[in-house]
Amino acid sequence: MRYPDLAVILVYLAGITWFGARFRRSQRTLKDYFLGGRSAPWWAIALSIVSAETSTLTIIGTPALSFTGDLGFLQVVLGYLLARLVISAVFLPLYFRGEMFTAYELMERRFGPGMRKLTAATFLLLRAFAEGVRVFAISIVISTVLGTGELASIFLIVALTLFYTFEGGMKAVIWTDVVQMFLYVLGALVSLFVILQHVPGGWAQLLAEAPAGKFRVFHFGFALTPEFFSQPYTFWAGLIGGCFLTTASHGTEQLMVQRLLAARDQRQSRTALLASWVVIAFQFGLFLLIGVILSVLYNRAHLSPPQPLDSLYPRFVWQHLPTGVAGLVVAAILAAALSHLSAALNSLASTTVVDFVQPLRRGAAAGPDSEKRQLALARAATLAWGGVLLVIGAVARHWGPVLETGLSIASIAYGGLLGVFLLGVLPHRVSGSAAAAGMAAGIAAVVAVKLATHVAWTWYVAIGTAVTVACALLASLFLQERRSPHAG
Repeated sequence: MRYPDLAVILVYLAGITWFGARFRRSQRTLKDYFLGGRSAPWWAIALSIVSAETSTLTIIGTPALSFTGDLGFLQVVLGYLLARLVISAVFLPLYFRGEMFTAYELMERRFGPGMRKLTAATFLLLRAFAEGVRVFAISIVISTVLGTGELASIFLIVALTLFYTFEGGMKAVIWTDVVQMFLYVLGALVSLFVILQHVPGGWAQLLAEAPAGKFRVFHFGFALTPEFFSQPYTFWAGLIGGCFLTTASHGTEQLMVQRLLAARDQRQSRTALLASWVVIAFQFGLFLLIGVILSVLYNRAHLSPPQPLDSLYPRFVWQHLPTGVAGLVVAAILAAALSHLSAALNSLASTTVVDFVQPLRRGAAAGPDSEKRQLALARAATLAWGGVLLVIGAVARHWGPVLETGLSIASIAYGGLLGVFLLGVLPHRVSGSAAAAGMAAGIAAVVAVKLATHVAWTWYVAIGTAVTVACALLASLFLQERRSPHAG
């Protein structure tokens, strides 16, 4: 037991919890609690987007990918950039027409309240299960460091995050994200430097000892064959799949849209979104490089990789980094966990209150007492979702490698969501019933592809989106024909 490292970790956990809870004083309305009063600068929102996009899955899962493979995951990151351009041009102008709290209010404007509830409910299920995987990923780190059980580790992190999110709302989420993003990028840079010291000769020796192709980024080639679509990290899978995945996650999911809506205006929201990609690209490159160096060290020492492989990076940090530095890096990993979890809790609560509870209370009297009741309801929803994530996190221990499991779960529903949102902005008018039918078909198609084929997860969102749009358009034609008095 290394008490100086544990002291660093505990001081960090206590400090960030105290910092986030201090924002309670500024929470007076739902706009304050769910959008941070729309007062955060673009750069803070950009860093908050990065923190929410990263999570512990990135920090412990990305080095594991390059440990066994190469740098091909960066091809997916290129798709992330293309998606941000699409969102800036297509979705942001719609989100800033009037005052919106959630992405799913746009669906009510276009298709009616039924579609708003359907897309919001899809998000709630999607985010709850995907977040459960992330909660389990946190327990891997805590168990490695403290030797405690996974369930106790899950409870500790969820309880601390829940406390400051409950108290401080979206403003606490954004500003703790800023602090935590700086911490885990600093932690990664420090660990990269220290890990590299274990390779005599530095970079030159690393390049000489790395297996052939270990630093390869691009995998070009195109062929309409089952083998081509089974490879997750090719140029086309990365560019197309990454674009569809991020357009869905950042353009239709409340977890990210809530941050974009927290900007002062559309221009600042666009700037924050595009600036976040620069940090994301640097960050993924950094963690992939750490995985490559660790693979060289393990090969040199003729060691078998740890199991589960996702424990590779936190295990090396805790066992080999100097005292104090190890505590800093582990605190950095926990920073990513806290930032993503706090964002998820706030977005789940906002969708629950704004898209499901408020429409039932439209006749309630407005005024200061009403605002207080709404704020109390928002905090109650945050608390309830904290309990849900505890349960799902415990179950998620048996679902496989954390990074790809989390992305796969998200990708199943993303195609249906993105397809419906695209139908909402297309000039061709589609009814809510046709859109719902298309969305159901899109999600079913992705589930079938996942269960019955070897198609890689990077294609799931593109497949789901295409099926959703195509089936909705076909259903629209069928419904129009049935309504026509001349039909048959």
